[in-house]
Amino acid sequence: MNSPAVIAIALFLTCSAASAAEATRITVTRAGSQPSNAGPEKNFSGSVRVDSRFQAPSPARLGGGLVTFEPGAHSAWHTHPLGQTLIVTAGLGLVQEWGGPVQKIRPGDVVWIPPGVKHWHGASPNVGMSHFAFAEALDGKSVEWLEKVVESQYPR
Repeated sequence: MNSPAVIAIALFLTCSAASAAEATRITVTRAGSQPSNAGPEKNFSGSVRVDSRFQAPSPARLGGGLVTFEPGAHSAWHTHPLGQTLIVTAGLGLVQEWGGPVQKIRPGDVVWIPPGVKHWHGASPNVGMSHFAFAEALDGKSVEWLEKVVESQYPR
């Protein structure tokens, strides 16, 4: 499977893994070995599932997971101290930075959210969306959750 999203994920993980100079052994986390988790209600609106979570061991800072949003589901406003990369794998999604326009995102799209930019992302109103989300931790923290997106901010 050589889709743009798969290639981008492989390159991203390869580059990130290479930065972990003190890694001494390869670790394989088997598919299906971690349970799915519901996105916490305080951080998401609607039905959201998080799978394939990982956090690289120190000194590496990279963590992430596969996030699936049912139609209309989305994150709350949030920021990342070192930024965030999203790679859309399925469906039709939306992303918006504070004060900016809502942008549609589709499979194969790679979204870069710069450090400290207040934003939200999720599914379109009628079509679900999945993406891999990657963020590095700064002093052990990779996200700052803020207020929920209000109804008037989410396009219908």
